[in-house]
Amino acid sequence: METAFQLTDLTKNFSDFRLGPLNLNLEPGKVLGYVGPNGSGKTTTMHCLVGLIKADSGQAEIFGKENNPNKVDWKFNIGYVGDKHVFYENWSGEKNLKFISQFYPDWSDKMAQSLIKRFELPIEKRAKDLSSGNRVKLSLVQVLSRFPKLLILDEPTAGLDPVVRTELLDILFEVLEDGERAIFYSTHILTDISRLADELAFIDNGQIKLKAPKDDLTDNWKRISFKLNENKVEFDNVVNIENEGNNYKVISKNFESTLQHLKNIGAQNIQETRMGIDEIAVYILKENK
Repeated sequence: METAFQLTDLTKNFSDFRLGPLNLNLEPGKVLGYVGPNGSGKTTTMHCLVGLIKADSGQAEIFGKENNPNKVDWKFNIGYVGDKHVFYENWSGEKNLKFISQFYPDWSDKMAQSLIKRFELPIEKRAKDLSSGNRVKLSLVQVLSRFPKLLILDEPTAGLDPVVRTELLDILFEVLEDGERAIFYSTHILTDISRLADELAFIDNGQIKLKAPKDDLTDNWKRISFKLNENKVEFDNVVNIENEGNNYKVISKNFESTLQHLKNIGAQNIQETRMGIDEIAVYILKENK
């Protein structure tokens, strides 16, 4: 199957930071959440992918086409919303949308009007007079109305209130319904990721630490409490241990393995608790420091 995007041994060097080499891909119909602290390389990855900056080595492909900045065919397949929203500032939102629409043959005025209504976007205002949240909305309308096959969203819900964030996630689910489109999504709001993503890739200091299906993470990572009458014990696949006397609380990254180990060493009153993606992300990034 052709991938929505494929990064192969991609690197980018700065004076104080090195990204990669990265090997990362996404299939059509899927959502890949990109998780990492500030400065970890998320935005740089996306900038390399969409051609805003040139990688030093390696390759980036969009639906099988190299992202050559001198060619335009691959660009019609992507829609990018980043942390900066570029408009003609003295034009109204409506005029900005009308201008951009002429460059995209798949542009849908019907979709644009639907999004404007759902976002309650005041498109009669000049771009420079829009609030930060409404600038995000205008960028999203601009991108979603041309039906790109790959959406690349870098902190798309920054500046949006919870109601609008929920509306955006509903819209993104609708985008995925035909099974042909894909979303590469970076955010600090991990509750959004937990609702939307199929897979998660964790990056820190320019390196991918782990890529895994979201459901595998929530199935495998568990908090476990138990009683054990031994003080010096090594636990399998445990990333955090707390105890008061014989009462233990641990965090396991492989619940079944840890559970079997606890049974083998005679642990009692074993209880498990599921963990949220936000908690799991913290421990994955901390573990790989």
